[in-house]
Amino acid sequence: MKKIILTLALLFTISTTITSCREKKPKDKVEEAIEEVGDEVEDATDEVKDEINDAS
Repeated sequence: MKKIILTLALLFTISTTITSCREKKPKDKVEEAIEEVGDEVEDATDEVKDEINDAS
């Protein structure tokens, strides 16, 4: 019984490691880049709004 539990724990650990270390697909990379650009644009617009409010 103990060997079965240890074997299952080892298999879970190995499968988690392999899954987390795999290379991202190009589609995932593009989506991530689009999200980053969107966040940067949003931050820039917030900064512009703040500057306009400070100038007024």
